[in-house]
Formats: sequence, structure tokens, C-alpha cells
Amino acid sequence: MQSETEIIIIGGGLAGLTAALHLHKLGIPVVLIEKDIYPHHKVCGEYISNEVLPYFEWLGLAIENLKPTFISDLLFTSLSGKSIQTKLPLGGFGLSRYTIDHYLYTELIKRNIRVIHDRAMQINFAYDQFTVETANNTYVAPYVIGAYGKRSAIDVKLNRQFIHKQSPYLAVKAHYKSDFPNHIVSLHNFEGGYCGVSKVENNRLNICYLADYESFKKHKNIVAYQENILYKNSHLKSILENAENLFESPLTISQISFQAKEPVYQHILMIGDTAGLIHPLCGNGMAMAIHGAQLVSVLLHQKLEGKITSRTALEQKYTAQWNKEFKTRLKMGRILSALLRNNKFDGFAMNTLSRMPFLLKQMIKQTHGKPIHISQ
Repeated sequence: MQSETEIIIIGGGLAGLTAALHLHKLGIPVVLIEKDIYPHHKVCGEYISNEVLPYFEWLGLAIENLKPTFISDLLFTSLSGKSIQTKLPLGGFGLSRYTIDHYLYTELIKRNIRVIHDRAMQINFAYDQFTVETANNTYVAPYVIGAYGKRSAIDVKLNRQFIHKQSPYLAVKAHYKSDFPNHIVSLHNFEGGYCGVSKVENNRLNICYLADYESFKKHKNIVAYQENILYKNSHLKSILENAENLFESPLTISQISFQAKEPVYQHILMIGDTAGLIHPLCGNGMAMAIHGAQLVSVLLHQKLEGKITSRTALEQKYTAQWNKEFKTRLKMGRILSALLRNNKFDGFAMNTLSRMPFLLKQMIKQTHGKPIHISQ
């Protein structure tokens, strides 16, 4: 059976859910296709910059009811044991993907937005429209938004360039019980990777780290890897030794690619990690996903109202706006990651930042955006 709509969103993560809420508010029919059932945990740093708050208010979302942890400071530590702390220009908050994704999903259901729990198998574009085949149905729409995450079988079907290249990265995440300070998001460098630590709702501590897979596989399990590698950073050792794991086992994901992707590919408008993944060192991927949803929704609305006259113009405008907002952030993330993975540079960087703390604030500004306001 074939089902028609105006816009199909493939993927019900933070970006896809936000785009569905935005487009629905503008009166645009949407079908969101998500393979998993809510709620569920995801490997994620779970820190969101306050730049998204005006946009959430416009969407009618009461994020404060989820009891987020309010974060004002960034602490950065090096393998050598040095540390530097600074105020975040806008501040932020901590919310688990388990909680915020589920909340956004329930808002879709309350607002009668159609959600299909199915797996997208194939996307075809012909005669100015898309046909999306899932495991159980076929959907047709003039526009498709790709919001299906870091990597997918769909990327293989689409023959995207990044999917054919091996990535050296593995990510590990778990929640803990700990007396870690609520107001701090901390980033800790270790040999072959770095780790983000901050509180989320319900006084839980989220610890999520990116590791070099070649180094990781030399150890028999996660505990051994942490004790032999992460513990070399004294700050991380103290945090992990004084934290009680609340997960039965940590979540892991491999083949994480930070290579450049395309915001538009085969006429699909990509958002969130599907369009580009920022190194967790920069700690603001969730806000980027939300902002990307806003950008694409505004432009699609303009196209449907005739203010943008062609699909080509739509794609060009979206690519230009996406690059303007995010290209520098992604580039900065790749540069910082490359530099800080170099143990020789690590000490020099910390000494420089200690003497000139304004440089750290400039780095933060390069990886964060301005508050998202809607002019419509």
C-alpha cells in the first residue's frame, strides 16, 4: 500500500523529531519514520547549549519540566594532569537522550503527527518526487529529510563517500551515580581519545568517551581499557573510581566518522549527524542537530509558499546556510581533535591556554552558535 504526504523524515532522533514539530506547527503534513521504539538510550555527550532555548519556547516545549541539570562552566584537563576552567558564554543544560527524545516523541503523538515505527530500506527520486520503501510499506512525498544518524545501511544504498572509509573511532557511554558538580561539563584528554563528563536529569552523571579502536581492542574489556588508558589522566581516574555504574553494561558504537558529509545528497536534505558529525571534544552536537532542523524547516516552508521558486534554489540555499552555521564548527572540531591527540602538543596547548584563557573562550565560541530565534 502506498501512502502520500508532503514531507518524509527518516529518523526519529533529536534532529528528526524537532523538524517534525516545526513543520507541523507551520501546517505542513509530515510522516516520520523511526525504526526503534521510545524511550531508548543513545551514545551521546548529552550536553545542550542554551542557544536552543528560544527555539524550544517557540515550538511550545517545556524543557524545564524534564528537570535538566543547568551547566555554566567548562573544565578541560590534559593527560599531563593540568586543568583549566572557564565560564561558558551562553551556558547549557544536561538532558539524556533517553528523556529528551522520548519527550519530543510524546509531543508528536499529542499533536497528531504521524510516526511510523519501521525501517527505511530504500530511497528513490524520480519525476520530482521521492519514493521511500520501508520493511512494511511504501511512502511517496516531494521532499525527504535525512535524520537517521551517524551512519546507516541507507548510506550504503545511497553510495555516500564517507561510508566506504574505515574510521578509527569507537565511542562508549554509561550513566553513573556520583557527587560530580552539577554546574560543570568537563572534557578530559587521554591517550588516543577524550572523555566528556556532565550531569543530566535525576542527578545522573553521563560519561561518554571517544577512543582509538586500535588501542581499545588491545584490552580484554572496557574496564581493563579504562584502568590502563583513561586512568592515566588523574582527573578521569578520580571520577571513574568514585562513580557507581547505573547501566548493566556501557553502550558502545564503532565506525564513527568525522569526515565531511553533504547537507544535500541526491536531493535528500540532511540534518543532524546525517549531515555532519562534530567531534565530541566540542561538546555541542545536540544543539547543532536542533539548529539544523530549524534551518531546513524554515526553507521548506518558504519553498511550499512559493518564496523559493525551485528545488535547485532550495538545495542551494540550504547548503549555503548549513555551511555558514556549521562548517567552521566541524572544521574546528577536526583541528582540535588532531592537535590534542598529539601528546607532545598537549602540554604546550595547556600552558598556552593557562597563560591566555581568552583563547579557550574563543575556541568555545567557534563551536557554539547564537540563540536561535524564529522570525516567522
